[in-house]
Order: sequence, then structure tokens, then C-alpha cells
Amino acid sequence: MNNKSVSSNRLTHMPRFLDVVERIGNKVPHPSVIFLILIAGIIVLSHVFFLLGTTVDYQIIDPLTHEIREATTAVRSLISIEGRRFMLTSVIPNFLGFTAVGMVIVAMVGVGLAEETGLIRALIRKLVLVSPPATLTYILVFAGILSSIAADAGYLVLIPLAAVAYQSVGRHPVAGLAAAFAAVGGAFGVNMLIKPVDGVLTEITNDAIHLVNPTLSIDLAANLYFSIASVVVLTLVIALVSDRFVEPRLGVWQGPKVADGDKAISRDNELSREEQRGLKFALVGFLAVVLVFTLLTAPVGASLRDPLTGAIIGDTPFMNSLIVIVTSLFFGAGLAYGIGAGTITCTNDVVKAIVKTIGLLSELIFLLLIISQFVAYFSYTNLATVAAVQLGDLLQYADLGASTLLAAFVAVVFLVGILMPQIIPKWALFAPVFVPLFMRLGIEPDAVLAAYRVGDSPSNVINPLMPYFALIVTFVRRYDPAAGVGTVIALMLPYAGALLAVWTALLLAWHAFGIPFGPG
Repeated sequence: MNNKSVSSNRLTHMPRFLDVVERIGNKVPHPSVIFLILIAGIIVLSHVFFLLGTTVDYQIIDPLTHEIREATTAVRSLISIEGRRFMLTSVIPNFLGFTAVGMVIVAMVGVGLAEETGLIRALIRKLVLVSPPATLTYILVFAGILSSIAADAGYLVLIPLAAVAYQSVGRHPVAGLAAAFAAVGGAFGVNMLIKPVDGVLTEITNDAIHLVNPTLSIDLAANLYFSIASVVVLTLVIALVSDRFVEPRLGVWQGPKVADGDKAISRDNELSREEQRGLKFALVGFLAVVLVFTLLTAPVGASLRDPLTGAIIGDTPFMNSLIVIVTSLFFGAGLAYGIGAGTITCTNDVVKAIVKTIGLLSELIFLLLIISQFVAYFSYTNLATVAAVQLGDLLQYADLGASTLLAAFVAVVFLVGILMPQIIPKWALFAPVFVPLFMRLGIEPDAVLAAYRVGDSPSNVINPLMPYFALIVTFVRRYDPAAGVGTVIALMLPYAGALLAVWTALLLAWHAFGIPFGPG
């Protein structure tokens, strides 16, 4: 990264290693070219393993029906007639079916308006004015971990806001971005509240339990105690790694504190009368949108409740509308702020603000087009499934002790996460193998699920295959145009290592002392 303040002769081994990672990583081509090369590699590998007749047998749980079934998966070739037909006919469906594209654009409608009208800057200035300087990182990290309750909103909203918050007080914005990314992605598996994904993971776990004991089940809160403790511990770990290691490595920020034309922030610089008025209007706009969605959710039979069960949490219209709700909240508050502060004078100002924000996403959208093809082709070949099952079989028959096996399971989940970042498909593959295995070793299913959460999340922050990784690279380039994939990987490696080590230690200690993972 630029702006390093530590001379090379004083670098420790770890910063030297990260500098090497960054230099090597940034010598590689543009991310879109990297994924085109990976696509070519997948095409070749798929045909090689197809010719070798590679297959795996395993049990899998259908996440929708929860039925346990025997499955045999063979590697499919992309060079075969069917493979070539798939590649040529699926380009547009692959892109349209890549949900990250729609989420980014929809989220940026509201966030972009809020940013262009000045609401984001005013809120951050208010945060800086009322928060002790030493707590800024901890507040942003804690909010980032909790943001997983809103699915992917943390990637789209909190991460860029953290960078702006750091920049506003003269700290390196990339350090703020990195801390938020570590919180949102590296600790995605836990929260202090029950998340939508918890319901799916719990059902898959119960189906795996029933392979051994049809009368035993766990509930949604099976990992709640461990998750709450993890949020506290991981907040401290991420904040300490950021403040003590990552930010010093980046050096002193030499760029502007704010964008051209904006005010710098200090503790003696109060909000202007227009900004204060705008924030009051924004609060009214925010509450108005909250009222609308409350009326659409709270009453019995409301539109955003499940039409059959009336549930709000789970696979419901409300949870499936979270991105729309989030962008509506930002849109309503941003519009109201602009009217109150005088930064919006007509409807054209609103349209121009949104168009400007979406225009900045053009490079990312092209990259997501390429990534969507890679993901689809990789899934078509079944190479990820074969790799996951083979690693699972290797661990199952390694003849290790219970605690060692638990730690090894975390490591396998971490490694497989590089190939298969999605939290639910991995668990659908692993649960039928490892839940019964650990139960036979006397380890409760809730401990196995907790171990899966530990192994799943940390790899997100160093995984270029993770759908939002390209978005993070785009955010970093706002402050360092020369940054690339290597920059982000080197930036996030300390977080990934610390999260994996400390979180695994917490898991093993929790299990060793017999502390309940959740109520019941």
C-alpha cells in the first residue's frame, strides 16, 4: 500500500511477508482477466477428471425438503457437447441469476442518494463528534458483525461508510474499510440475534442428526450463547488487529480528510445549521419509512408475513425484502436530508445523484459478469463437490481424537470455503458426514454446528471467489488506485489468521469446559 511510514529496515518478518504477498498479488492481471484464466483452467480440469471417470458417493440433505438421500456425483466436462452447449446458452441466465449484481445496484440507489445529498457525511461527523476517538474502531467492528442480521447489507453499506469515517478524522480510510470487511465477512456466521440463515443451518443439522437418532433435534438458539460470546471476542480481536497491526502498516493517511468541497471534521467543528436541520428532516424521513414497513409487517396477515404461517423471521417475504427495506430507509432519509439541508432543490437532483452512484459501478458490473460465468461453470463441472467430499472422507478416517478432529474439521471447512464460499451448500455436504461422526465420538451436534461457523467465515476475507470480494477491491481503489487483488489479500491476511486462531481456541475451550453452546 502507499503512505507507509515505517522504514524497510525496521520491518518485522510478518510485514515483510505481507509486502511480498501484495507485490506478487498486484503483478497479476486485472481481476476480470484472472477469472477468465480460471475459467480456462476449469474447462481443462473438468475434461481431465471427466476422462479419468472421477466420481464420489455421499449422503446429502436437500435444504428445501430436508430429505436425506444417497447421491453419486461425477465430474462433468465443459468440453463435451453438453458442456459446450451449456457455456454458450447460459451466459445471460448466469449473469441475471447472479444475485450480487441486483443487490449491489438496488442497495446503491438508496445509499448513493444518501451519500450525494450529504447525509452520510453528516452522520459520520455526528458519530465522530459524540464518540471517544479510541472507540471508533470498536463501534464500527461491532456494528459490522451485527449487520449480518440484514444478510448482505453490511457489504454494501457499512464497509464504505467505515472508510469514510476513518478518512473524516484523518485516519487511513483503507484501515477502516479493512476492519469493517473483517467484521462483516470474517465473523458472518455469528450474531447476538437469530439470523435467517440460522433456520436453514438448524434444519440441515437436524436432518443429519436423524441419521443416528431420529428422536433428537436442536433448535434455532442451539449456538446462541457461543455466538454472543464470539461477537464480543471477535470485536476485540478485529479491532486490536486493525489498530495495532494493519493501520500502522498502512502508515499515515496523506490524502484529504474529505472529498473536495466538504468540511474537515474535528471535535471543535460542530455541524452547520443546514446540516442540523437536514438531520432532523432525515430522522422524520427515516421514521416515515419505518412506519410504512411496520404496517406492511406487523399486522396479522400483513403483506410481508409468511402467507401460510404468518411468520416474520425465516424464509419469509420480510426477510427476502431486507435489501429493498435497507435501500428504502437510506432513500427516504437521504431525500429528506437533502430537502432539509438544501442540497436537493428539484427531482432532477435526485435522479442525477442516483445515476452518478450507479455509474461508478460500471467496472464492478463487468467484473461480476465474468465472475457469474466462472461460478456457473465451476458448479456445472461438480469439481467443488468432489473436492469437498474427498476432504471430508480424509478427515473422517484420519483416526484423530475428538478435540483434534474438531480443530481439523474447522481447518477443512476453512479450506473448502476457498472453493465454495456459500455457507448453506457447504453445510448440506458436510452435515451428513460430520454430524453423525462426531455424535459417535460423544460430541454434541450443537458443537459441530458451532465448529462449522468458526471454519466458514474467516476465509471470506481472503477469498477472491467470494462474490463481494470484487466490490471490496473497488472500494479500496477509491483511496489507492494502484490497489489490486494482492493488496486486499495482504491487507486481510492478518485478520483471517487471527480470527481462525482465536475463534478456534475459543471453540475448543468452550467444548473442553462443557459450557452450553445455547439454551436447552
